[in-house]
Amino acid sequence: MQQLKAIGQRELRNDNAEIMRRVEAGESFVVTRNNKPVAQLSPYHSEVVTRPSLGEVQALFGSLPPVDADRWDADRAAADELFGADDPLDDPWQS
Repeated sequence: MQQLKAIGQRELRNDNAEIMRRVEAGESFVVTRNNKPVAQLSPYHSEVVTRPSLGEVQALFGSLPPVDADRWDADRAAADELFGADDPLDDPWQS
């Protein structure tokens, strides 16, 4: 991963044309104010982010194996034994 060059707010204001040319050429910067990062200046990429539909997510979950409740309880009990059970989980549907 490339190291971003830090530039001060004043440098950005005074040299904005040169910095914008460098961003257009592919460079990225972290803009600082009082030596604290406040923004990242990077080239714009018009990529489309696609997300799965509800039906696709349901199909993915439907392809998972069923949860083995007894194994879940055994794993939880083993973890409680190892780490302590100071935060017990109650199953409201058990009663």
